[in-house]
Amino acid sequence: MAYHNELGNIGEQLAVDHLLAKGYVILERNFRFQKAEIDIIAQKGDTIAVVEVKTRNSTFFGDPQEFVTKGKIKLLVKAANEYVVSNNLQEEVRFDIIAVLKNKTTEEITHFENAFYHF
Repeated sequence: MAYHNELGNIGEQLAVDHLLAKGYVILERNFRFQKAEIDIIAQKGDTIAVVEVKTRNSTFFGDPQEFVTKGKIKLLVKAANEYVVSNNLQEEVRFDIIAVLKNKTTEEITHFENAFYHF
């Protein structure tokens, strides 16, 4: 497996651990719909969090959360809609980003709740 794939998997697991420690229940990991993939779907109370995880080993080219593009947001919204409809969910849905900075000396996790809106 390529290093960037390994780093992404490590980042996703760190994000899951972070969410679990904050009292979330993980409903799905790597939910796919057509060309879209949602890294994590989690629930806390009556809110469903659709979570995009961005992991980088440095901020040289920018913070991890800056790499969530408009195209990616469009795909996330489409996949989240499918998940909600197919599971007949009534809970409120929000879109979060978990930014992970991970290298030999650093491990930072930043959770941005309501990182973007789906309109």
